[in-house]
Amino acid sequence: MQTKSCYSHLNPEQQRAVRTSKGRILILAGAGSGKTSVLTHRIAYLIQEENVDPSHIIGLTFTNKAAEEMRERVAKLVGPIAKKITLSTFHSYCMKVLRNEIELLGYAKNFSLYNERDVKRLLDQLASDLLEHPGELPPMEKSRSQINLAKSKGISTEDLTSNDQKNHAKFTNELFNRLQVSLRAYNAVDFDSLLTLTIDLFRKFPEVLERYQDQARYIMIDEYQDTNPVQDNLADLLSAKYNNLCVVGDDDQSIYGWRGAEVRNILEFNADHVIKLEQNYRSTPVILKAANTVIRNNEERHGKELWSASQNQTPIELFHAPDEAHEAQAIVERLLAYRKEKGYEWSDMAILYRSNILSRPLEIALMQATWRKDDSWQRGIPYRIFGGLEFYERSEVKDLLSYLKVINNPRDQTALLRIINVPRRGISEKTLDLLTQVNRSKNIPLWDVLNKVEEYTDDQLNERAKKSVHNFVTIIEDVKDYFDSHLPSEAFRYLIERINYTKAIQDDVKSEKMREFKKENVEQLIASVNAYETENPNATINDFLGESMLDDNEWQRKKNRANENSLSLMTFHSSKGLEFPVCFLIGLEDQIMPHEKSLMETGLEEERRLMYVAMTRAKKYLTLSMAQKRQRFGKEIKSSPSRFLHEIPKELLKITSWRYPEITS
Repeated sequence: MQTKSCYSHLNPEQQRAVRTSKGRILILAGAGSGKTSVLTHRIAYLIQEENVDPSHIIGLTFTNKAAEEMRERVAKLVGPIAKKITLSTFHSYCMKVLRNEIELLGYAKNFSLYNERDVKRLLDQLASDLLEHPGELPPMEKSRSQINLAKSKGISTEDLTSNDQKNHAKFTNELFNRLQVSLRAYNAVDFDSLLTLTIDLFRKFPEVLERYQDQARYIMIDEYQDTNPVQDNLADLLSAKYNNLCVVGDDDQSIYGWRGAEVRNILEFNADHVIKLEQNYRSTPVILKAANTVIRNNEERHGKELWSASQNQTPIELFHAPDEAHEAQAIVERLLAYRKEKGYEWSDMAILYRSNILSRPLEIALMQATWRKDDSWQRGIPYRIFGGLEFYERSEVKDLLSYLKVINNPRDQTALLRIINVPRRGISEKTLDLLTQVNRSKNIPLWDVLNKVEEYTDDQLNERAKKSVHNFVTIIEDVKDYFDSHLPSEAFRYLIERINYTKAIQDDVKSEKMREFKKENVEQLIASVNAYETENPNATINDFLGESMLDDNEWQRKKNRANENSLSLMTFHSSKGLEFPVCFLIGLEDQIMPHEKSLMETGLEEERRLMYVAMTRAKKYLTLSMAQKRQRFGKEIKSSPSRFLHEIPKELLKITSWRYPEITS
């Protein structure tokens, strides 16, 4: 455990950030400036030198990974009392508040949590119900986007659709209203509503707010540039009583405007103290100078300049390839050279791009590459693509989680519809259509219709169909009783056996390889329940569902860690928070970077911030590339260099032909 004086390794501005404990504090932490170290040491300082009760400290961030890292690092500094500190994501924090208080808002505590995919499916269903002629469906993508944006900003869709065609605006607003009614009817809450309902709770019940304010006497928020108006509002409500709010972030790395983040939250933060962390511990001076010069072209930003004490003056490499195939081949040759001449592992290197569509030529080139390992030749460079199909999106995992959701909350109609005939049990689409018609026309929860199927369907269903419905209801009630008297892991295994799910995989999946893959995923899900139960002995399946929905990338992260020696391919957005000794930024052409669609939506300044984020992922070697022509929309189109390339001083660049020379630097 750290002693009170162990802050000497921090630079002067970091120490100032750690020791400034009262009031509204804005810490502008540039890329690679050690902000996590500052946050964790600041918590230690509050406890060890200011004698703050750990239970009165709250740290909020955006990913469970970041929260867990902070938790581990704080524990090393202050010891076991770190368990008393609240370190979580915004959504996890609000989830815990609502699990305790949501009955005040008219919901049951066993509410289901809907993720983005669940909401999309529900919206599609509601849209088809809303239209007399489904073939005339308005642009759903635009409506879904407006609904998501409205929720993240805590406003109605009417504020976003005023410039739309009258019919589309009316459709979107009605769809939004029906979504809200349906969620409440299903006793379900979507991700954005976790925050808006918590704010609603605090405003309607001041005594509840004060109770949580007393717990949150010292609040720290990481990545503040990524907050949306609802999160900003929540921070103001929680901090209003004691006014000790410390926000940490970098306006130059605000890249999520398309999903509701508002850079003005950090630009206009009313601070008693402003502290700038500008010393960078990641990148070379050349990379930092180039990134600084690019981002300086943005008008709306806090002024700051990243700098490094490193003496490494390796230039940034820039090349123009004839086309995307030659670009990919040149990058592969460079990867092989870095490995051979510099000794880098594949995991030390990354290829970043603005859009996933650019990855295909790279994948082909990587699979065709040959390289020497020990005394033998290998074909294919191992790589992993971030952002592939997530574990919790796989059909077998969604099936079993839907069973758990229904057992926990039978009013969860989306989950109920998914599993009512999975595995197949003789409930046909015709039967299901009739049941849902009754459900909608009589405004009765579908579960109640199933329980009294004879009463509500009269003679419209044959005896076989009714028996199938009865069997399903019996299974759910039987398993629900089993959960009430057994550990979640034991009951979960019982559920899988009770519905013969493994046998269904064996019978329905033709490919042996795919059968084994699906069975492996089922076992992985069982292992997840076991692990959660071990870490949280008193937890219920309700708790597990909440955690799994809030962190549905954990399985993918574990899989990636198990295969760590692979080259990383990812978008600029996905790279935020990561770093690599060697980085390639490809496809740096106008209309791709900056992206033509984003220019219309979030503007040039956010695209420039995205370029800045991508450049500052590189620690030692940065290569920028473009193709003189590229296949787009099925046509070969001539490309122009990205305007951001023209913003980098030429003296920082080493311009080469597309055929790379040997590495000498």
